[in-house]
Amino acid sequence: MTQPSTPGNEPALYVVATPIGNLGDMVPRAVEVLQTVDLIAAEDTRHSSRLMDHFQIRTPLVAYHDHSDERQVQSLVERLQQGQNLALISDAGTPLVSDPGYRLVRSARQAGIRVIPIPGACALIAALSASGLPSDRFSFEGFLPPKTGQRLNRLQPLAAESRTLIFYEAPHRIEDCLKDMGATFGASREAVLAREISKTFETIRGGTLEELQAFVAADPNQRKGEMVVMVRGQDKAAEQTLDAEAARIMTILLESLSVKQASQIGAEITGLKKKALYQWALEQQEHRG
Repeated sequence: MTQPSTPGNEPALYVVATPIGNLGDMVPRAVEVLQTVDLIAAEDTRHSSRLMDHFQIRTPLVAYHDHSDERQVQSLVERLQQGQNLALISDAGTPLVSDPGYRLVRSARQAGIRVIPIPGACALIAALSASGLPSDRFSFEGFLPPKTGQRLNRLQPLAAESRTLIFYEAPHRIEDCLKDMGATFGASREAVLAREISKTFETIRGGTLEELQAFVAADPNQRKGEMVVMVRGQDKAAEQTLDAEAARIMTILLESLSVKQASQIGAEITGLKKKALYQWALEQQEHRG
């Protein structure tokens, strides 16, 4: 068996996953790397210092987050070019998955620096593995916009998606999020809410979007903590087939209008559901593309 790569003579940037809740999920290799690198770039040094204390890691910490400017990125890359080993961590889970790190990793690679992933916890994968939803194909959509109008605009193009959809959401927006998902995907669409994964109050609850919304609304505790929302993709077998006249009308509308506008006007003309027309229009675009 090949021995795991740990800091040595060749400088490298280690992308290190950390626990999302239970500290027992910290892998030994991650501890070893964090103990032996020259510097750790952390999303929040105060938050990460608790993890360092628990595992007796004395390596210096420096802040690196979404608001870090290019000078900070260049400073870290220069350290790597000078022969130092660096580790990148986020507050929890795998860095770069809805967390900062993309610019640093890209700059390091462009500078010819080796980038080494240290696998570990990832909330979206953990949630998906326990959801019971199809996991052979999925789409991670990250955090949705905080405002309703922008959120609906992001959700609408996903209504016809056949893959399982995975979202992160903040606790104070979870009710509005589920409501907007129900309005866009249909209240009867199957979904799973995973909350506080690997923590004391871990909850994984499945049902329709309507049922999940009611569940969250009825219990204030379900509006606390870190959340992953997973929505089953559109069942292709259940798609509505347009008759020749409806297809002709939609084809004409799509020549000069967006999919959203054509679906809305098409629904008014034909009496068919806007969602079905929207889905049909997307499929036509895919076939032509």
